[in-house]
Amino acid sequence: MEQIIFGQPIDELDYCERVGVYAVIFDVSRKLIASVQTKRGHYFLPGGGVENNESDEGCLKRELLEETGFDVEIKRYVGEAKLYFLSTRNEPIVSTGHFYLASLLEKIQEPVDLDHTLQWISMKDVDRFLVFDHHKWAVKRALTVGP
Repeated sequence: MEQIIFGQPIDELDYCERVGVYAVIFDVSRKLIASVQTKRGHYFLPGGGVENNESDEGCLKRELLEETGFDVEIKRYVGEAKLYFLSTRNEPIVSTGHFYLASLLEKIQEPVDLDHTLQWISMKDVDRFLVFDHHKWAVKRALTVGP
């Protein structure tokens, strides 16, 4: 499988690796995509960092509950992509994202992460709203892997 990489690592920087699992969730028409919006107004795919020896499925279910309050059904693997970037604190980070096509099930609880809000964005606005290039890539790739 080809390695998908966004951003350019800078040789003299020591990158902190963060591994995350993210859900690509379309509405029924496949014209809207689920995202989480932070209080700063940034949009990301739902999901987040793997904790301890958590499985991808365990991580995704936990993150979706924390961010949205919804249970999630994982349908299929979309792919893996890396992104090299500097955080808002100028920390060099390489984010390795594992992306899954998923669907929301029932709302089980109120979100725990109060600084995240579930927002549906139009497919035509994905490039404009999603912050990370590997998230944008995953949405487009998910369109090709089937329902």
